[in-house]
Amino acid sequence: MKSRNTVYQTFVLLVALIVSSTATWAQAAFDQIQADRYFAATNYRIYPDTITTPQTPPPAGKHPFYISHYGRHGSRYLSSRKAYITPLQILQKGYKEKKLTQLGLDLRKQLANIIHDSQERWGDLSPLGHKQHRDIARRMMQNFPEVFEGDAHIQARSTTMSRCMLSMGSALQQLKSMNPRLQVDMNAAHEDMWYLNFQDKQLRDSMMTRKAESAFKEFNNPRKHNWRLMEMIFTDTAFVRKNIDDVALNYYLLKTELVQLNTKTYDQVRMADLFTLEDLYLFWQNENAWWYISYGPSLLNGGCQPYSQRHLLRKIIQDADSCILLDKPGAQLRYGHDTMIMPLTCLLGLNGYNFQTEDLEEVEKHGWWVSDIIPMGANLQFVFYRENPQDKDVIFKIMLNEKEATLPLPTDIAPYYHWRDFREFFLKKLDDYEAR
Repeated sequence: MKSRNTVYQTFVLLVALIVSSTATWAQAAFDQIQADRYFAATNYRIYPDTITTPQTPPPAGKHPFYISHYGRHGSRYLSSRKAYITPLQILQKGYKEKKLTQLGLDLRKQLANIIHDSQERWGDLSPLGHKQHRDIARRMMQNFPEVFEGDAHIQARSTTMSRCMLSMGSALQQLKSMNPRLQVDMNAAHEDMWYLNFQDKQLRDSMMTRKAESAFKEFNNPRKHNWRLMEMIFTDTAFVRKNIDDVALNYYLLKTELVQLNTKTYDQVRMADLFTLEDLYLFWQNENAWWYISYGPSLLNGGCQPYSQRHLLRKIIQDADSCILLDKPGAQLRYGHDTMIMPLTCLLGLNGYNFQTEDLEEVEKHGWWVSDIIPMGANLQFVFYRENPQDKDVIFKIMLNEKEATLPLPTDIAPYYHWRDFREFFLKKLDDYEAR
């Protein structure tokens, strides 16, 4: 396919320009991928195996007494056959016309094996997903043992998706193994879906406005082709031009390679050699921009998408107010999805994730990295402290994926915040939005 050399050289130059033009701030994201290529998997990134971030000691006399939590299910299989069937069908075209290289023939077999392994497991929690939630629960109890002492009460709620229910079950199994005296109240019912998995139709329908669609297309177009890969898979340039959706093939093969670490098929199928670090980086940039528009605070669609989780935040506040009145409230654990944690994180403004812009080139610059927000098993933990049940100055810290996070609130005890300041600020924020 030597006739494609000029096109490929142009593409490589374009990649170099994109990477260099993003300057040092973008290089940091590229460096993440260089250190761990699976950082590029965005919401399919596996949860870190170990968390070693130290906990900042609380102010003198304050002790943890209550945890309010929302967690995403752990690692899972893809939720549908589309991501596997689409590239296989494209390769079938080349196979029928005898236009596949040996690599293309091998890919066709590999995809068939993946589909066979994943059959009837679409969206199911993988063994790794169970382990992730056992480990998160174990660290939670080890970090804050006072919350789980004696016959502490643990209320656990999950959406009605099996992967969420099983994630909840694995976490509770771990906690009970560490303290059999725990009093567990566990449920997964439709009556809780209004806050655990609320779908705001009005906001959802306004995600991809014409303005947003145009901006994303302009951002995406120079990053979506991979002619080098097409040359590796097919023997005929003219055939590719006429018959092959190169964008879809590149996208789904990349996605397939990145998600396999979540399932046992990673041991059977390796596609890592197909893609360069630049390929992964461009994929990550497109996915990062899509998540920013769809669930982040992007001004391209009005900047209101994070309010889709206003019911969840209000429920967290109301539940905390009730639990603070108890002598020994224990913990409330909630299990749901990435499409809840992402907007909730932005609504809270954690770590600057409430950053708003219409310029998609600026998103990465400000450290708005989806891979750090919603890996498989992502979680938010509100950890509450006080001196005793009569202490009126309740404080808390919030952790994103078990790392202490910042809020857009003044505080004299960072990374801790006064609960009264938090509830006043965010209840007003929710009230103002709902009044509009």
